[in-house]
Amino acid sequence: MVSKSHLCILFGNHVKSLRIQKGLTQIELSSRMNKDQQSLQRLESGKVSPSLFYLYEVSKGLEISLLELMNFDIVHHKQKHSKTKI
Repeated sequence: MVSKSHLCILFGNHVKSLRIQKGLTQIELSSRMNKDQQSLQRLESGKVSPSLFYLYEVSKGLEISLLELMNFDIVHHKQKHSKTKI
């Protein structure tokens, strides 16, 4: 089972990866979301657990669906890291 803090970190890394794939800076994405850069920085670093509306704003800022935003494999990521520790 994944802890809340670990899930927030995984999700933040996922958002950062999507943002970079889109060629956006934190400032550009946060502007699209009508948020300040620090808000997005906290999300990407896993320091916050975003609300559904915040997730909606992120998806709109990235021009992807909520489903695409939430499509990251927690189990595979956890297994991959546990194998590297052996």
